[in-house]
Amino acid sequence: MSLKSQINSAMKDAMRARDKAKLGAIRLIQADVKRVEVDERIEITDQRLLAIMDKMVKQRRDSISQYESAGRQELADIEIAEIAVIQEFLPTALSETEINELIQSAIAATGAESMRDMGKVMGILKPQIQGRADAGVVSASVKSALAG
Repeated sequence: MSLKSQINSAMKDAMRARDKAKLGAIRLIQADVKRVEVDERIEITDQRLLAIMDKMVKQRRDSISQYESAGRQELADIEIAEIAVIQEFLPTALSETEINELIQSAIAATGAESMRDMGKVMGILKPQIQGRADAGVVSASVKSALAG
């Protein structure tokens, strides 16, 4: 079953359960997918859908920090609930140990020795971590591994 059909099935379940919060978050995912499909005139793949949802989670994390700094916890709570629904469709997150193993194998595969080689390492890592880890955190780990 494709990821897109899983999302459609979850939307139907949320409708039957009358779960407005979950239904709203799923509709946001579908709206982003539809926007990309219409703009680029393509049928979206599971890999691209993971990238879209990863971006959605990142946007919501940014919003949460802005809402909390402005003292609007009720809005931050809505974003937190949306992240929880989006993450239901993302693959399980990588542990720190798994991330470090991926980084070491990517460094070995590219023969990276300095910061100049960071692009090569991230090029290998990006598809492996898509939807499973925050690229910013992985990037910082790669920098420390190449610097040290």
